[in-house]
Amino acid sequence: MCYKGDRGSRPSLGSTACPSEDSRRGRPRRCLSYDNKRTGNGVFVRLLTYIPHKRVADLTMKNRLPSISQQLSWTEAGGLMSYGSDPNSNYRRAATYVDKILKGAKPANLPVEAPTKFELGINLKTAKQLDLTIPQSVLYHADRVIK
Repeated sequence: MCYKGDRGSRPSLGSTACPSEDSRRGRPRRCLSYDNKRTGNGVFVRLLTYIPHKRVADLTMKNRLPSISQQLSWTEAGGLMSYGSDPNSNYRRAATYVDKILKGAKPANLPVEAPTKFELGINLKTAKQLDLTIPQSVLYHADRVIK
């Protein structure tokens, strides 16, 4: 699903959602091909495992749309930025839950945990192609900077 900056249906967030059916059918192009002047100046891309990251990143670049997603793989594929929980840390935490359940703990008695480790990725090559300058203070906090 793609969320584009706009003054449309979600004024409190300043965004509108593109239909997720476009992405599910492997056609993210229609979601990203709206007129930039009408749709705002950025895209949040919710990545799903069956959507080719590189293809979607190339489409955001073709339409000159800065983009952010929740997975570091997005930045590695050519997206501008990513910020989200560290999947490896999440998998390790899930393994401790499985261990507790296998040792007899009742799942209903286990606490729900929020992620504690997050990753910020920035693609400077993409930023340069979009004529954007990323402040040094943001680069300093990035876990991964792609040059």
